[in-house]
Amino acid sequence: MGMYNPQLETFLRVADAGSFNKAAEQAYITPTAVIKQINLLEADLDVKLFERTHRGLILTKAGKSLYNDTKYIIQYCKDSVIRARNAMQEDDNVIRIGTSPMTPAGVLVELWPKIHELCPEIKFQLVPFENTPENAREILKNLGQNIDVVAGIFDDTMLDLRSCDGFEISRQPICCAVSVHHRLAEKNMLTVQDLYGERLMLMHRNWSHYVDVLRDDIWQNHSQIQIVDFDFYSVDVFNRCENSNDVLMAVQAWENVHPLLKVIPVEWKHSIPYGLLHSRTPSETVKRFLESVREVLQQ
Repeated sequence: MGMYNPQLETFLRVADAGSFNKAAEQAYITPTAVIKQINLLEADLDVKLFERTHRGLILTKAGKSLYNDTKYIIQYCKDSVIRARNAMQEDDNVIRIGTSPMTPAGVLVELWPKIHELCPEIKFQLVPFENTPENAREILKNLGQNIDVVAGIFDDTMLDLRSCDGFEISRQPICCAVSVHHRLAEKNMLTVQDLYGERLMLMHRNWSHYVDVLRDDIWQNHSQIQIVDFDFYSVDVFNRCENSNDVLMAVQAWENVHPLLKVIPVEWKHSIPYGLLHSRTPSETVKRFLESVREVLQQ
């Protein structure tokens, strides 16, 4: 059942497989049919999606862009069918938790048994989303519509920008992530001096007060560390950290985002709030849920 152009599914299949033949095998159609669909799609869109090289197919820049959007569109269509079905049997006691590699629901899963004791009627539904800047903005602006709660790092600056509210669960020490091949990867604790001579990737200024405090401390007292700005925490940034020799500011909750990165604590006093983002006008169920989280944390 597709509410979108079936050529898009074929396009994703080809991109993932890296060849027309493999994609054809998976879809049980002939390679010619696959090539025809891709040619049609390229003609319709008037863009070239693949470089055809002797080693297989490589996505062009346009192809990569369409690939990310298509994944989102198809997932969104599937989700919208699920949402439509859910609306039929609307259950007021479900908390929909948005999860992505950057916003794992681990912290809630740990608290869950105790929350469940306090509110046995509340059920959890995990809603995976792809963490792109556009997606994150849309989701946080519309919390309460398709997703009620997202767990992650935040501060007031961010909440104002995203017009949502945050509920702090803990202060997460600011750590550093490095590739497992990095010279610092053998350490289980870093000193600030360990970072001398390194390039440290930090979110740009005015994203978070806490990151800016760290940035100023480095500027003033540790100019031997070179700061590199970036714009958004996404899987790409973790890949970039893994492929380069750069060090990335991270928190412990992200230790499983990338299998080839190691998150290491640093001997400094810097931390950042970690908790739940929710709508400024939460539903009764979300209020009850937040209340029970508060109680569990006080125990």
